[in-house]
Amino acid sequence: MRIALLSDVHGNLPAFEAVLADVDSESPDEIWCLGDLVGYGAQPDACVELAQDRCDLCLAGNHDLVVTGDIPIADFSSSAAAAARWTQETIGADALAFLRGLRPTEAGRAIGLYHASPRDPVWEYVLSSWQADECMDLMEPRIGAIGHSHVALWFHRSGRAQVEGAPATAGLSRNLNDGDWLLNPGGVGQPRDGDPRAAWLLLDTEGWTAEWRRVEYPIDDAADAITKAGLPHVLAERLYSGQ
Repeated sequence: MRIALLSDVHGNLPAFEAVLADVDSESPDEIWCLGDLVGYGAQPDACVELAQDRCDLCLAGNHDLVVTGDIPIADFSSSAAAAARWTQETIGADALAFLRGLRPTEAGRAIGLYHASPRDPVWEYVLSSWQADECMDLMEPRIGAIGHSHVALWFHRSGRAQVEGAPATAGLSRNLNDGDWLLNPGGVGQPRDGDPRAAWLLLDTEGWTAEWRRVEYPIDDAADAITKAGLPHVLAERLYSGQ
């Protein structure tokens, strides 16, 4: 099966639409989203509607869970909290109902699926090899996919060897047939790896290969929507730097 893995849409409709257009060019069998359909961006309803229409599987991210009231706003930074309050006040009933039906992890698939990590599927940022090593110990599947950090990454462990890992640049491919892997597709709506282009990952579970993709999108449109909504200006500015 060929699967498009996405994460961290964050209410950024222009980025989501651009990624899905690129996904369509590869004709995958399914599209899976690892959470945070809403968050820092100003078009939550449209992003949720698009996910309902296009994604075969969606997880709940921490930004989805704060909007539904499952986790407290006090756990968020000031700008994230401001975006969460705004989203709670503006999101439609249908979109909210969809978010309430999501969970931060999914079992029984060809790979492990977690919004943040196998150890803490809501909050943990897996950014180091030692974290990945400990998380792999907790995974039942040999391969797992995570989001949350907004950073495209791969981690690999073969036998008793030390875990290796690195940022995944655009076009990078990895053969996954050997050992344990933890993969992060990067962020659709707010990348944080210095590349402002929207990110996603193409996974082939028959040949066991992974390819990281990046897509240009109209950042001005996403930034203008944030500004017009009265959200913190930093949320618009950071889209241009990918940080």
